[in-house]
Amino acid sequence: MPKASEIKRGHVVEINGSLYIANQVDVKSPSARGAATLYKIRFNQVPGGRKHEETYVGDDILKNVQLERRKVSYLYKEDDLYTFMDQEDYSQYSINGETIEAQLPYLMDGMEGIVALLVDGNLITVELPGTVVMEIMETVPGMKAASATGRTKSARFATGLELQVPEYLESGEKVKINTETGKFLSRA
Repeated sequence: MPKASEIKRGHVVEINGSLYIANQVDVKSPSARGAATLYKIRFNQVPGGRKHEETYVGDDILKNVQLERRKVSYLYKEDDLYTFMDQEDYSQYSINGETIEAQLPYLMDGMEGIVALLVDGNLITVELPGTVVMEIMETVPGMKAASATGRTKSARFATGLELQVPEYLESGEKVKINTETGKFLSRA
């Protein structure tokens, strides 16, 4: 049973009979003498995605969940089910698209480096790598006499993702994208 002070992003706990994954942890240290450090944790319910926020003192105990992490690769989509294959024993896991809605814009056919979170052999969610490399499918042409300022333009990718990229990039170029913030990082 972990203490609230030990909870990190991606940790899965049980609250009121439901599974929640820690999405963001804010630590606040009150300035008054003897005041305990507070941990404000934002959770997302898995499956389901419902948000839950709670504040704990460092010594509060949370109920841990036996969680298995497996490396998987994305195989295919059928209706609203997304199927992933275990890279060690080749078993397949399917999950509803609503459950992994935030990850869908970054999910590409054959993508590897994905971690599946399993509870009792059932896939509850997936974790994508921190960065992905994607090819720009459509963007407006850049200006040849562009200034040195950091102007951006909208770019569309094969998965339907749209984000702002520097003005000098063209269609067909590959770029690195941060999957946590959804922002452009660099050329690939």
